[in-house]
Amino acid sequence: MQYTIEGTLAQTVQLTLSPGADCWASKGALMALDPDVRWTLKVPGGLSGTVRRMMSGEGLALTYIQGDREGQKVMLSSNQPGKIIAWDLARDGAVVTTRGAFVAAFGPQIKIDVTIARRAGAALFGGAGLFLQKISGQGTVLVHGAGDFIEQNLARGESTVVSTGNLAAFADAVDYSIRATGGVRRVLFSGEGLFMTQLTGPGRILLQTLKRARSGRAASSAGASG
Repeated sequence: MQYTIEGTLAQTVQLTLSPGADCWASKGALMALDPDVRWTLKVPGGLSGTVRRMMSGEGLALTYIQGDREGQKVMLSSNQPGKIIAWDLARDGAVVTTRGAFVAAFGPQIKIDVTIARRAGAALFGGAGLFLQKISGQGTVLVHGAGDFIEQNLARGESTVVSTGNLAAFADAVDYSIRATGGVRRVLFSGEGLFMTQLTGPGRILLQTLKRARSGRAASSAGASG
């Protein structure tokens, strides 16, 4: 499987398939494809995680794409302005993506599951939610960030505090918690609400410079199902 990331303001991904190659993509991400490319909607991991998948905000099923001949082309998009970046599972470990950030994953051993936030406070008030999508195994994950990406690699014990909605993805090894904004004036007038997200290393994190529009992925999903 080969891929190229194209565009500037609203990037897309072009995949070049080979016989036997397969790819998981976010529902609604298909932009264009060769007529003979096979694809269907499929629940990764079977029905055991159905309820949790629905709660993750990524939908019950993902788009499953398979290649039958050399050179088949598929183009994917996020349907929202922003950048797309590759996450190497072998190098950076399993990745946890927030709502709308997952574009695609491919490789010989891809496992897509829904994980539960380790801390109750982070789940309720951290902005990313209780159920988050986790991709592990061997292969490549393509992550979308609204606006531009800010990438950080946190050392063990190193922390950063992130505004709610600006977190796109983070390594599974990173601890995800919340931190009170503090002070009445900050709560009322800063636009940050009561809490911000605190991330503690070790691991790679991807921040997005724009807060993701909630309607972007929902609109694309509705269009795919219509």
